[in-house]
Amino acid sequence: NAYGQFTWISSYKAPFSARYTDPLGKSSLSTNGEHSFTGTFTVFLGVRLWSGAEAYYVPEVISERPLSNLKGLGAVQNFELQKGGTETPQIYRSRSYLRQTIGFGGKRIVKDSDPMQLGTVVDSRRLVLTAGSFSILDFLDKNTFSGDVRRQFTNLAFMTYNAYDFGSDARGYSWGGVAELYYDDWALRYGRITPPKNPNALEQEFRIYKLYGDQIELEHKHQLFGQAGAVRVLGYRNRENIGRFDDAVAAHQADPTKNAATCTSYNYGSTNANAPDLCWVRRPNIKMGIGLNLEQHITDDIGVFFRGMISDGQTEVDAYFSTDKSVSFGALANGTAWHRPNDVTGVGAGLGWISKAHANYLRAGGIDGFIGDGNISQAMESVIEAFYNVNVVTSVWLGADYQHITNPAFNADRGPVNVYSGRGHAEF
Repeated sequence: NAYGQFTWISSYKAPFSARYTDPLGKSSLSTNGEHSFTGTFTVFLGVRLWSGAEAYYVPEVISERPLSNLKGLGAVQNFELQKGGTETPQIYRSRSYLRQTIGFGGKRIVKDSDPMQLGTVVDSRRLVLTAGSFSILDFLDKNTFSGDVRRQFTNLAFMTYNAYDFGSDARGYSWGGVAELYYDDWALRYGRITPPKNPNALEQEFRIYKLYGDQIELEHKHQLFGQAGAVRVLGYRNRENIGRFDDAVAAHQADPTKNAATCTSYNYGSTNANAPDLCWVRRPNIKMGIGLNLEQHITDDIGVFFRGMISDGQTEVDAYFSTDKSVSFGALANGTAWHRPNDVTGVGAGLGWISKAHANYLRAGGIDGFIGDGNISQAMESVIEAFYNVNVVTSVWLGADYQHITNPAFNADRGPVNVYSGRGHAEF
């Protein structure tokens, strides 16, 4: 099969007030008004190789302009944005993988043809093995009402757990393997994937036996008052070349020459000679987290969702964003009640926190991959997002989105921030 999509998201951040902005770390969100955009064009190609075997190849093009060079927010306003992207369109392979399904009986389940899904019939009891290049979110942490930036919420807080630091390159993709065991209403999934060679960088670390990201998820689907729902519990454990916040602060206190300005290895560009830096203490470290993902239909056209995750908060972000604990919840609805069944609207809240060790490092002037204001009055970062997508014709939607972000970068001395967005999305 062959499918495609095009999505354009244009955002405007209004000016906001702040007690201070860090010019040396260069990781503060600008207080000026800014325009951001992403344009993506994707082609999804699938082919059946033999009984139960499928191959998928997904090339993609992206053009982008982030807010403040993608700095200054724990929950980025548009999850289509990639680290290191440019306004000049770039083409790359997002996915290329093989999938083998082995049936064990049970009920017969029809799988309709879709992007990255060939039309087929499978057993309700089956083993599915996948190997290649993909996003781990293609398989784990799925949610019917929160997770599709092209048709639902755009903020990172609603795409997945904001505290889920899953291994990936700067575009969000990994090499590795996933095993999924389905037994009627239950599913167990395990994946091992490659982390970046340096935190938040494009080049990947292929010594997957030595440095890796592991995740495991248990899912149960159910019916509640005749409406479908699901419960998922996900845990991850990364072994990556990352630094601990306490170690960076201690190294700087013991020897002030080990500061951000004198780094001789990979760092985030800070020139602050009075601040600690994670570059001095990177070594293979463990980072872990556990999360709960809920979804529930209220009616055929209305559904609610919840995600919550706690990560250890001791080590730097390696591939995703700076949040150490996160919660998101909200509701999604189709427009059937007002005779617009293909329109989609939603409202959600995303909350994020950082650990004491993380805040102490930032307070000392340190930066991580995305945040660092030179100081911090530690607080919960929150985002309220509301959107409405109008179905113009069969496969084309136009939408408007509003986000209100308080305490950007977990700092009560800055903000709040208002972001207004428009979105166009087409499928073929």
